[in-house]
Amino acid sequence: GRRTRLLKDLPATSTVEENSAAGVLVYNFNVTVFPLASEGVAILPTIVNSNPLTEAFDIESKGGLEYRVVTTGNPVLDYETMPKSFDLQIFVEDTTGRTDLNILTIQVTDKNEHPVFRGNMAIQTVTIYVLEGTPPERIYQVDAADPENAKLKYSLLPATVPFLIRESGAIFSTKEFDYEKDPHCYFLNITVTDPDGLNSTKTVNINIININDERPYFTIKQRIYRIPEEQSPGTIVANITAKDPDDEDSPSRLFYSIQPSERYFSINPATGVLQVTGRVDRDALPLRLHPNISLIVRVEDGPSSGHASEMEITIIIDDINDNPPECNPSVFRKEANENTTPGTFLVDLGNYCKDIDVDPSNNQFSFTRLSGFGSNNFALESTVSGRLVMTGTIDLENPANPGVEVYTLTVKVQDIAHPNYSSKYLFYVSFDNIIYIYTRIKPVNEFFPVFSNLSYVFNVSEITKVGSSIGRVHAIDKDWPPTVITYSIVAGGGTRDYTNIFWISPTKGEVRILARLDYETIQKHIFIVQASDQEKSTTASVTVNVLEVNDEEPVCSPNFYSFLIPVSLAVGTNINGFRIECQDRDSDPRSFRYFINEGNENSHFTFSPSAGSNASQLILASSFDYESGLDTNWIYSLRVYITDDNLLSARDKTTHLIKTGTVILNIRVIPNPTTAITTTPGFTVVTKRENLYSASAWYVPFVITLGGLLLLTLLGYLGFLLLTWLRTRCPPAGKAHGTPLFQFTFCVSSQTMTKLNTVFDGEARDPVTGRMYEFNTRSGARRWKKSNEPLQPMSAVQVTPSATDNSSQGTDRAEAASKKEPSEKKIELTAATKPAAKPSAGQSETPGQDGLRLQKQK
Repeated sequence: GRRTRLLKDLPATSTVEENSAAGVLVYNFNVTVFPLASEGVAILPTIVNSNPLTEAFDIESKGGLEYRVVTTGNPVLDYETMPKSFDLQIFVEDTTGRTDLNILTIQVTDKNEHPVFRGNMAIQTVTIYVLEGTPPERIYQVDAADPENAKLKYSLLPATVPFLIRESGAIFSTKEFDYEKDPHCYFLNITVTDPDGLNSTKTVNINIININDERPYFTIKQRIYRIPEEQSPGTIVANITAKDPDDEDSPSRLFYSIQPSERYFSINPATGVLQVTGRVDRDALPLRLHPNISLIVRVEDGPSSGHASEMEITIIIDDINDNPPECNPSVFRKEANENTTPGTFLVDLGNYCKDIDVDPSNNQFSFTRLSGFGSNNFALESTVSGRLVMTGTIDLENPANPGVEVYTLTVKVQDIAHPNYSSKYLFYVSFDNIIYIYTRIKPVNEFFPVFSNLSYVFNVSEITKVGSSIGRVHAIDKDWPPTVITYSIVAGGGTRDYTNIFWISPTKGEVRILARLDYETIQKHIFIVQASDQEKSTTASVTVNVLEVNDEEPVCSPNFYSFLIPVSLAVGTNINGFRIECQDRDSDPRSFRYFINEGNENSHFTFSPSAGSNASQLILASSFDYESGLDTNWIYSLRVYITDDNLLSARDKTTHLIKTGTVILNIRVIPNPTTAITTTPGFTVVTKRENLYSASAWYVPFVITLGGLLLLTLLGYLGFLLLTWLRTRCPPAGKAHGTPLFQFTFCVSSQTMTKLNTVFDGEARDPVTGRMYEFNTRSGARRWKKSNEPLQPMSAVQVTPSATDNSSQGTDRAEAASKKEPSEKKIELTAATKPAAKPSAGQSETPGQDGLRLQKQK
C-alpha cells in the first residue's frame, strides 16, 4: 500500500506513572481515513515494535476511529529498575491499502513508594531471645531500604519498653533483665519512614530466657546405710532427694550421678533412687578386706553443665553364710596294697577343705556319713579332723573277695551354721591287682595278639570312591585284664606317587583307601598290618586285588581340525584325506563306534567305518544344494562322539560303564566364483577404504543450503531496513523525477548432491578358478576384474555456488552430466522512492513510501 498520514495526533510524547495498574490511560489518538475508504480501517492501530522491547502497553478502541494507549500491568512499570522511556511504533491501514506508521514516546515518571524491609523481617515476624543477666547491648539490626534511595528514619513503639532503636536501625536493650522479676516477653513495633512521610511497620518479638544461677541442695540427712551381701540386682538401698532454688514453683529437673561410676551400685539419674546393679560378694576381694563402700553422689541442674552439689554416703556390707565348704581337689585317688594293716592312714580331708565365708560363725564345717560299697573297710577318725584310715584287711586271692578293684566312698562335708550348706566328695581308693601282699608276683603280659586269619584278601573295584571301606582285620589278646589292641600298617601299600594309599583304623582294624585305584597301573597291592597291645605285637598280610572297570575314555588324534572344501566336492570323497585314530587303555581296538552328535545339518558328513575299528575316515555323504535353498549354512562345526560300547550286548550296556571321547571338526564350504551369496568372504586379500558420500547423511547439505538461504534473507531484510532509514532521514534531491535512489539485486543458487554409483573397493582371488574378482565391502556385490584394471577410485562431488545465471550450475567430476539435477532461483528486490506531497504547516516532513516489488525469474 501507499503511505498516507492516517494517525492523527502522532507522533507525540506522553507520560505515565510507575506502578500503574492495568488499563491506565496513557494517550488518546484518532485515525483519519481517506474519503474513498468507506469501510474504515482494514488493520486496526497496532503496536508493531517498541524501543526498548516491552509488552507493558496496548491499544484499545474507544469507539469509531478513536483509540487510546493503556498499560497492560504485565510487566508493572518500575522507575527504579526499568527503562524510563519507551518509543512505540504504531501501524494502521485503511481499506484502500493506505498505511501509516508513527511513533508515540512514553516517559515513565517516578512515584514515591513505601519503604520496604529486607532480610528476615521482609518474610516473617522476627523473634529474638535474650538471656537474663545479659548487660545492655545491641540485640538486632533492622534492614530496610527506600525504593527512591532516600534516607529513612526508624522508630519503636511502645516507648515504655526497655529497648531503643538507633538511626542505623540497630535495636539495643537498655537494662539487665531478671527472669524472675521482669516480663518474659516483649512485642516491639518497628516503623521505618521516608522523608515524605510514607512508612512501613513490622513486629519484633523479644523473649527473655531463664538461666540457671542457683545451686541445688540435698534434702536427706542419713549418710550411712547397711545391707547384707548377695542382694539381687535392682534392690533399693536409698532414695536420694534434692531441690533446686530455681524451680521453687515447679518440680525440679535434677540429674543424679555417682562420681566416679561404681561397679556395685547405680543411681537413677532422674529420680535419685540408689540400687544394687552388680554382685556384692563380701567374701571376695576387695570387700573381703574392706567391707565399707563410700560413694560420692552428685546432683546437677543440667545434664552437662550447670550448678551442682555433692554428698558422700557410706554403705556397709554384712557377711552371710552363703558358701558351702569346698575341697580342692574334690576327687581323691589313693592306692593301697592288698593285705594292708588295719589303721593305715590314707588321706587327711581337713587339709584340702575350707569355707570361704568371712565371719567365723559362718565358716565352720564337719565330715560325716562315710558310705559306699565296702565302706566297712574304712573309717573317719573324727568328724572334725577328716582323717580317713583303713579298718580291715583286703585279700584279692581270697575266694570270698568280691573282686572289686575300686571302692567308691562318699563323705559329706557340712556347714555347722545355718543354713547348713554341704558338699559330697568321691574318693576313689584303688587296690592294684598286680600288687600282692608280701609274696604276690606282679602280673606279666604273657600272650601276643593273634589275628583271626593269617592273611586277608580284599577284591576292590578300581572305581571305588576314595575314603571307602574295603575290609576289616581283627585280633584278640588272652591276657587279663584285657588290653587295648592298636592296628597299624608297617610295610607295603604304596605306589610311585603315594607312600601309602591305604589307611587302617587304629582301634577297629577297618581298612580304607586314600587314593584312586587304577587297574591299568597296578592290579594288586600287598601290605603288612600289625596288631599291638603296647608291649607285644604280631603281623598279618593283606592283599588287595583291583578289579578292572571300563573307566577310561577313548583318546583320539587329532581331537580338533579345520577344513576348507569346495561346494562341488563329489559324494563319497574322503574329505581332505582326513583320518582319525583312537586309543583306549581299557578297551579293545575293535570296540569303538563313531557318530556325529551335533552340527551335521542335512547329514552331509559321515565316518567310514562307523564301528569296529580304532581308525575311521571323514566322508562326504551327500552333495550341497544352496541354489534351491536346501542348504544355507556355509560353516559346519561337527561334534564327533567316539564310544567304546559297540561290543557289549544290549543287556550288558545296562550294567556296564560306557565312556565317550569327543572330537571337534570345523568345515568351511568355499563357494564357486559364480555362486551368489549374501555374506562377504572371510579371506580378503586386498582391502582399500575411501571416504564416500553416505545416503544416510542427506541432511548435511540440506542444512547447509537452508542455513545459507536464511542468512541471505536476513541480510536482504537488514538492507531493506537500512534503505528505509536512509530515505526517512535524508530525502534525495532528485526525488521529483521518480528515479529510484537505490536498487540492488542478489541471487541465491543451490544445487543438490548427485547419487553415487556402486564402488568396488576390494579384490580377492577365487580359490577354485584362481581368477581375481572385485567386491564392495558394504553390499557384498561382486564382479570379475578386467585385466590391467586398477581399483576404482572414490567419486568426488563438487558444488560451486554462483551469483549469476551462467555460473549457478554445480559440476560433478565423478559422474556423467545426466546425473546432475541443478536448480536455481533468482530473486530481485527493487526499492524505489517517490516524492510525497508537501507537508502542511506545523507538520514534520516525512517522505512517502512505495511498497516492495518482488520479481521471480526462472
